[in-house]
Amino acid sequence: MAIVKPFCGLRPPAGIVEELSCLPYDVMNSEEAARMAAGKERSLLRITRAEIECPPGTDIHSETVYLKAVENFAAFRDQGWLVPDPEPRYYIYAQTMEGRTQYGLVGCAACSDYEEGVIKKHELTRPDKEEDRMVLTRYLNANIEPVFFSYKAVPEIDAIVERIVREQPAEYDFVAEDGFGHQFWPVLSQEDNIRLEQLFVEKVPYTYVADGHHRTAAAARIGAERRARNPLHSGQEEYNFFMAVHFPDNQLKILDYNRVVRDLHGLSDEEFLEALAGGFRVEATDASELRPSRLHEFSMYLSGKWYRLSALEGTYDDNDPIGVLDVTILSRQILEPVLGIKDLRTSTRIDFIGGIRGLGELKKRVDAGDIKVAFALYPVSMDQLIRIADSGHIMPPKTTWFEPKLRSGLVIHAL
Repeated sequence: MAIVKPFCGLRPPAGIVEELSCLPYDVMNSEEAARMAAGKERSLLRITRAEIECPPGTDIHSETVYLKAVENFAAFRDQGWLVPDPEPRYYIYAQTMEGRTQYGLVGCAACSDYEEGVIKKHELTRPDKEEDRMVLTRYLNANIEPVFFSYKAVPEIDAIVERIVREQPAEYDFVAEDGFGHQFWPVLSQEDNIRLEQLFVEKVPYTYVADGHHRTAAAARIGAERRARNPLHSGQEEYNFFMAVHFPDNQLKILDYNRVVRDLHGLSDEEFLEALAGGFRVEATDASELRPSRLHEFSMYLSGKWYRLSALEGTYDDNDPIGVLDVTILSRQILEPVLGIKDLRTSTRIDFIGGIRGLGELKKRVDAGDIKVAFALYPVSMDQLIRIADSGHIMPPKTTWFEPKLRSGLVIHAL
């Protein structure tokens, strides 16, 4: 069963939380981070993307950048911009997007749960990206940003969360620059904290990494590293745990994760459309925008026109957790055999666009001329994600897109 425990969070005073909090480090480049932090002395980006305060051209993985992060982290605490809570507790974090609100519990997951498969994953990780977050964690001695977890909803946990939200005013309550709402409640009752911890052990057999596979893997490796170096290791040290926001599965919605390809692999439009006919019913439309309406239906934008592609029977296997996925059908029927794209992780001919940017972004990229064809996919469901994780399979790259992203800086877990 899952270990999710309360912790003494390091948090900003309510009056500066909107300035201090920021998007996760991995959804932006250095130039974008610098623009986001401009005029915000207390932005956490000055820690998570500390290269923005280093000389231009500084290697983002250099010791200079990590030491600047350490310096800024210490300054934030000295200035009273990050203050420790007096006792361990959970936190409730609510995100609102387009009128829909999801409520997550911020608590510390156990590194041992990751090692033993209680925390289930659905993506592969890259060692270089894991190493970057490990190095920053070593330098800061803290989980500076949370990871995004889910679990199968438990009515008793929902009831506690609903009661606290109803009875206790949110300590943080703001709308970020992207238009998404963020609210935050410390769980003040010791009785509630004890009961929540019990409920995870009693009612939650597994948790699932929704977003943040690299940070999760890095945290588990840090725990193992420190365990090996501590002859007095007891298992209760803070390095054995890492910060995650746990959302019940029935509150989450996965957005589509779409594909754009730079060329047709030497084919003309007519030859390409003819090649698709072997696996799809292809229908040209006059739509100004076309979104897939069901599983195994795709929208394709080519040379100023939207097409509906319906996968033919026999081109997919609904009994196969991976074969049923539309990303798998697209790869096996179009990207690999027709367009010659064998490895989504390394090919420079394909790019990926999260559904939050809308179908208009696909059309824009094709019309601009740097992209030849775009594919919009029907989004994966939470049931599919959990089924794949439970079966031990790994999703193809760039399958799920969660939005809103977790806001960094609402709470930090010091090791």
